Amino acid sequence: MKISLVVTILNEEKTIEPFLDSVAGQTLRSDEVIIVDGGSVDWTLEILAERKENIRVLIIKGANRSLGRNRGVEEAKGDIIAFTDAGCILDKNWLLELTKPFSDEKVEVVAGFYNAITKTAFEKCVAPYALVMPDRVNPKIFLPASRSMAIRKDTFNKAGGFPINFPDNEDFVFANNLKNMGIKMAFSKNAVVSWMPRTTISSFWRMIFRFAKGDAKAGLRTLKVLSVFARYGLLLLLLFLARYFNDFLLYFSLSVLFYLIWSIFKNYRYVKDVRAFYILPLLQLTSDFAVISGTTAGLLTREI
Repeated sequence: MKISLVVTILNEEKTIEPFLDSVAGQTLRSDEVIIVDGGSVDWTLEILAERKENIRVLIIKGANRSLGRNRGVEEAKGDIIAFTDAGCILDKNWLLELTKPFSDEKVEVVAGFYNAITKTAFEKCVAPYALVMPDRVNPKIFLPASRSMAIRKDTFNKAGGFPINFPDNEDFVFANNLKNMGIKMAFSKNAVVSWMPRTTISSFWRMIFRFAKGDAKAGLRTLKVLSVFARYGLLLLLLFLARYFNDFLLYFSLSVLFYLIWSIFKNYRYVKDVRAFYILPLLQLTSDFAVISGTTAGLLTREI
């Protein structure tokens, strides 16, 4: 079984060296590493050129992640393709654990796991909005994400590769395509990569907006998004009725208060920092409005 590791990069000068160190430190080394650069203008390529590992670098200026990964797979010689992101740090046993399930010939895709490298209270609060937390994992329905996954090359080609028309959530669309094809997947909880969460409210908003836009364009997570619209529809209704019935102003105020308390209650156990009492409500509201605006943008660009 030959293994090819395929990674896409763009302006990764701040993260590429720790990532490459974690690749070099694997207990099971891939047979080749293919890095596809989308046109970096910082020092990323110079840093790569100084590394002595057996790395093939392809430069495709302007390529999105889907095009880059698909091209990397085309060039790959392995019959197993592993994917991760350059902004991650791989656990030393990541590739070993990620490829173990392929001993079962029926397994075609393996979903690895991930956690967050958090240094601040804000980053700890961001993590449950961006990742599936360990206590919420259902191995039977857990879908692979590009930061930690492996697939047989034949299966990848059969599935048509990552969709180039969904640059905002290409791996989620791809994973759902695999599920709809009835392809057998396995979950490897010990194939862990560590991911660096967003550090500012603006970058967090852009991340959620991008995901929501892509999901709406692909027709995914419809019920979850409808629930967000329903929450604010109800609040607007209560606010409207408050103009005519004084009691409804109380109902509106209590609803907002309970909603903010709920945003703390559902995620505080992952943070355990007093600052979460104001950060988590802020992230909840930011996430909601990013979902609403991103979904609207995605629907407007969706092909009928």
